[in-house]
Amino acid sequence: MRKELVSLTLFFLIGSITGVWAGSSEEKKDRLVVDRFTEGGDEKGIPKGWTQEKELGPQSKISVGQEKEFSFVHLLSVNDGFGIKKELSFDIRKYPHLTWRWKATRLPKGGDIRKRETDDQAGQIYVLFPRFPAMINTRSMGYIWDALTPVGTAGTSTAYSRMKYVVLQSGPDKLGQWTWETRNVLEDYKKYFQEDPPQVGGLLLYINTQHTQSSAEIYYGEIFFSARPPGELK
Repeated sequence: MRKELVSLTLFFLIGSITGVWAGSSEEKKDRLVVDRFTEGGDEKGIPKGWTQEKELGPQSKISVGQEKEFSFVHLLSVNDGFGIKKELSFDIRKYPHLTWRWKATRLPKGGDIRKRETDDQAGQIYVLFPRFPAMINTRSMGYIWDALTPVGTAGTSTAYSRMKYVVLQSGPDKLGQWTWETRNVLEDYKKYFQEDPPQVGGLLLYINTQHTQSSAEIYYGEIFFSARPPGELK
């Protein structure tokens, strides 16, 4: 994933120089909604307001759909690695809590984030913190659904030293089930980077299976940041 993250840092460097941040997230008093995926996708299936990171292989897929009362974005990876990103610009101190729901239906066979040669995951959500010069200084705080690595494992990416991660789900026990997650990103950033965070620059959803030459599938529902934990919101 190193090549993809280098291109991302270039993207944020350009954005920081020009001052252009085109994110259209919905901001309320106590929350910042990144997306509910209710506005559909383009001809490639990419949700409105997001951009594709890396071209897909012939069997991989991005799509937007609906299940019961809510919408989602769907990522399918077959021996491939790609993602979608959304530009954001806000102070994580104002909205420190990140909440989302996700559902994995397939995990990369033998995927294990602890080893570079098996570093494939179905579920990957990264909060991006560009710090000048962004080409070499963008930090990424990531949350992972891994195939083998135990829940609670935290560390530094084997491919990119400025990416920290926490494994929130592992293995097949919850496959096919929608699961809500909440993390205090501000606390995580300070804990794992040992510094105060800069402004948030974006959010990346990523999936990859090229190291294990297998396949994986993940769905994301609503994603939002909030001033307080979800249970305390009105």
